[in-house]
Amino acid sequence: MTRVAIIGNGGGGKSTLALGMSNALNLPYYPVDPVQWQPGWIPAPQAVIARWHATVLAQDRWIIDGWGSWDLIAARLAAADTVILVDHPLAVHLWWALKRQAWSLVHPQAGGPADCPLLPVTGRMLRTIWRVHRRYRPQLLTLIDALGPDKRVIRIHSPRQLRAFARQLPSTVSEPAG
Repeated sequence: MTRVAIIGNGGGGKSTLALGMSNALNLPYYPVDPVQWQPGWIPAPQAVIARWHATVLAQDRWIIDGWGSWDLIAARLAAADTVILVDHPLAVHLWWALKRQAWSLVHPQAGGPADCPLLPVTGRMLRTIWRVHRRYRPQLLTLIDALGPDKRVIRIHSPRQLRAFARQLPSTVSEPAG
């Protein structure tokens, strides 16, 4: 595992897992959200995101966590040697996202976009999680299913599986939230 793409719906523990894996495997961690969102939740220009993404993919070692446009997701999955799909039931994503929103009142989100407070966008975030699950998840599953046999695909479908996966990594990985 030297080029790891972690993807899935919001609130699933992807960033926590990515940070832990980065520490355990000594891989640089690149979250997508801080690049695709400017202060105040203003979307960054696609050219800026694409340039950053290409620069990261050109490196030999990385963990990338997040979404982005479909062309960038496809490129990332093609370049990865390992794809981790965090695909909990919708209720888990919604519950964990709500807990993160409440937690953000006291503790700013690590690895999130700069000057983008979470609480004001709670409604939008919940609608996005619903839309991703209903509309984009099938497309993502099709994209992952089409990957070649040279890819290691890890599908995590429950908080229990997420914790078990984190535990089997070197001991510096922290337990995912939840």
